[in-house]
Amino acid sequence: MKKFRIICILAALGLFSVYSCEDELNTEVLNAFSEDLVYSDANQVERLVYPVYGSTETWAINKSIWWGRRYNIENGSYEAKFNFSDLDRLNLRGNGWTPLNVGDFDGKWEDFYLYIREIDQFFSLIDDSEANEKDPDAVAVLKAEMRFLRANLYFKLTRLYGGVPVLEKALGLEDDFNIPRTPYEDAVDFIVSELDLAVADLPETRPASEFGRATKIAALAVKSRVLLYAASDLHDPGLMPQTQNTELYSYSKASKWQDAADAAKEVIDFYGSKDLISVNNATDYQNLFLSVNEDIIFARPFGTLYDFGTDVNSLPGQTQTPPGYGGWGLSSPTHNFALEFDMADGSATIGDSSTYDPDNPSDNREMRFYANLLYQGAEFRGRPVDYAVSRNHPTIPHGLDSRRGTLAGSEGNPLHWSKTGYNIRKFQDEATPLVTDAVPGRPYILYRLAEMYLNYAEAQAELGNDAEARTYLNKITARALKPAVTASGEELKEAIKHERRLELCFEGHNFFDERRWMNPERLGFDVRGLLWTKERDGSLTSREWTVVTRPWYDKQYYLPIPQSEIEKAPALLQNAFYE
Repeated sequence: MKKFRIICILAALGLFSVYSCEDELNTEVLNAFSEDLVYSDANQVERLVYPVYGSTETWAINKSIWWGRRYNIENGSYEAKFNFSDLDRLNLRGNGWTPLNVGDFDGKWEDFYLYIREIDQFFSLIDDSEANEKDPDAVAVLKAEMRFLRANLYFKLTRLYGGVPVLEKALGLEDDFNIPRTPYEDAVDFIVSELDLAVADLPETRPASEFGRATKIAALAVKSRVLLYAASDLHDPGLMPQTQNTELYSYSKASKWQDAADAAKEVIDFYGSKDLISVNNATDYQNLFLSVNEDIIFARPFGTLYDFGTDVNSLPGQTQTPPGYGGWGLSSPTHNFALEFDMADGSATIGDSSTYDPDNPSDNREMRFYANLLYQGAEFRGRPVDYAVSRNHPTIPHGLDSRRGTLAGSEGNPLHWSKTGYNIRKFQDEATPLVTDAVPGRPYILYRLAEMYLNYAEAQAELGNDAEARTYLNKITARALKPAVTASGEELKEAIKHERRLELCFEGHNFFDERRWMNPERLGFDVRGLLWTKERDGSLTSREWTVVTRPWYDKQYYLPIPQSEIEKAPALLQNAFYE
């Protein structure tokens, strides 16, 4: 045992709540380290970096909330709804978000700033440390990782709240905590500058043993997404809905689309503009999300290192499988979104020339429909998915995945039946015997090459470089086994958005994409579903219905600043329309 004097300043209650303590603690070296000891050796400093990777995205929308651990942000997007007794876990219905109630988004502000506090504290000590003096090259890489993680945190804050206070140093007891919000454009500049500094010292690649740690290309990929978001309509001074305190939301650089294009191209050039990994069918495509591959730029590994590790209660097998298989099916893809998937010949599901058959909605659809969705009749884990209720039970039994499934022998909770007639197949490892089996090698993909091609195509289309945009858009359609896009102008821009919805579905993009594109019709809408019935003669029929109605309010382009933070720091301005 060894005695240490530990002086701590913890932002335990949020950005502007500070707790200080000075105490004598008897503790083992493995459980707590004196400041001097930790910063005396690069290997010990590295141990400070590891936990901060917990700030990256995960399967859970909010790991601090029981329900939030078990589903992701797709349930607040056009893609899906939360599926358990129609609970409004994200508080999107009724009057929507308030400064006192944002549903399972609660605590995001505090959690992100706690990580930033850790990083700022790291930077306040590392330069003068013994570790830096003894091994400056190793420490330079660790500093770059921390810059990368801090930039990613500030990006996540800005896409949720707009401009936020940017802190470049750890605050002490004598500092003023009544800090105003940084203008959005200045915050973006800071994020980009941090990423540029990180790029200078991060390695280009990592050995397999370091999968999930930052690289140069990962930092460039974050930069690409940051600048794409900043260039979008939501931040255009002439289009954004806010009329007061506009500096908290606006990005007015004339070069914004060129900057976004250049950032994406820097990543693309590293890969030599290669084609995406080819697939022959839906199963091949599905497998791209189950293990590490060359198109993944940055992903979060799931072992014992972060958060809940391989706890099956927070991983897709248990949380997204239909109830008849023992799953919870907590995210129900909307029929609205399912209709976004084209027909196999590349034609849309809507329009006079469409071959879509509403009586057989899953027939002749494009490959990604089958890879990403579970639907009535989909072969899954040894039997067809069956959402249908029978008019002649038990002669013709109810479907095991239906609301009457328990009468047919299902052990699943009927409250988990999909009210939309779909479940998520993406990320499901069907090779495991049980949905409760862990899959340690499966990554949670945060950045991948397909996104960079879509980022670049979107920026080039906005610049009017249609041929260049089509070249990279068609790398997406080719891998999806679809015809090439030949559109130009506004039609091309819509085609890029369409492909982005499909290629990146359930990966945490659509919630933000529809906002930055300012598409209220895909933010507030009637959530549609399919109800399946087994008729007395054994035939199968369906009818479309409105599951719930999700209203839209312009205030919900951003979350409100938590009321508790406003009260502690009056210099913080509340977001528009929440006053």
